[in-house]
Amino acid sequence: MVTRTSDGARIAPMTAYDRNAAWALVSEWTTEPNLLRHMLAVEVAMRAYAPRFGGDPELWGVVGLLHDFDYQRYPNLDGSGHPLVGIRVLREQGWPEVIVRAIAAHAPEITGIQPETPMEKALVAVDELTGFIAAVTYVRPSKNIADVQLSSIKKKWKEKAFAAGVHRDEIERAAAALGVPLDEHITIVLNAMQANAALLGLDGTR
Repeated sequence: MVTRTSDGARIAPMTAYDRNAAWALVSEWTTEPNLLRHMLAVEVAMRAYAPRFGGDPELWGVVGLLHDFDYQRYPNLDGSGHPLVGIRVLREQGWPEVIVRAIAAHAPEITGIQPETPMEKALVAVDELTGFIAAVTYVRPSKNIADVQLSSIKKKWKEKAFAAGVHRDEIERAAAALGVPLDEHITIVLNAMQANAALLGLDGTR
């Protein structure tokens, strides 16, 4: 017998921080390639950050991978969609509360949950930054993130018309809340994404 949530999603067998179960859930709910790559980018950035704060890379990675899994189906940010739908589904599936709370804390304006732990603060700090770094990569002639440097990111950072939807001030505040200087924060995320360029479609072959 297959167990399903109230939204009809299949409940996969899982351990506490089961990456395979997380990917199964993401894949079931998301088909849009850019959104999938975004969640993967946040995953690798979270895994890179975990050791800095003595965190478990598996836990931090699963949080990053799952954080937007409901967005394609429920993109409304008015309290009727993401991330509240995802939070409910995760609880129905029995995911650990530490994961559910971290995902709730990446949208405090909707959930009322403020990021408090290093893992929760890191998720907020890396979320939009991964998208900005990808955007910088896409405008490179090679479209290869290996050719992206901190200096090129900082140059685009100052161009407010570039990737205008990215809230640079929020990233800056989140990095400060995490206690990491902005340049170092960008470098950590950039290095993580460069190390996983093919997975993220940023190796110039697409």
